[in-house]
Amino acid sequence: MITENGITEQVIGAAIEVHRALGPGLLESAYEECLAYEFGVRRIAFDRQRALDVTYKEVHLDCGYRVDFLIERAVVVELKAVELLLPIHEAQLLTYLKLGGWNVGLLINFNVPVLRNGIKRMVHNFQGSSASSAPLR
Repeated sequence: MITENGITEQVIGAAIEVHRALGPGLLESAYEECLAYEFGVRRIAFDRQRALDVTYKEVHLDCGYRVDFLIERAVVVELKAVELLLPIHEAQLLTYLKLGGWNVGLLINFNVPVLRNGIKRMVHNFQGSSASSAPLR
């Protein structure tokens, strides 16, 4: 079984391939489509636009939330094509991790000259910690 670190490495490799081919400046939907293709070529198991229910006081609500990708049933990938990643984008990913019961997520902003500068790996409830984020270096 592949680890969450191994999954994030594979996802980052696929995202870099897409970014090298397309560069910045397109809509998020274009990057999503190309990344789905790249996952398929690399035989990375994924769910695309996976529904995320909200549970409030033991009532399950369908509020229309969707994660861009769920990789190997373990890692959430949230895509952006924005000028700058903001704290609200990080909060969105952390909330998705919490609601879905996942530990690791990647926030990928394709609207940067060098993709490495647009990737944040975030962890929720991993080995006793509540939440953290770290930019890739």
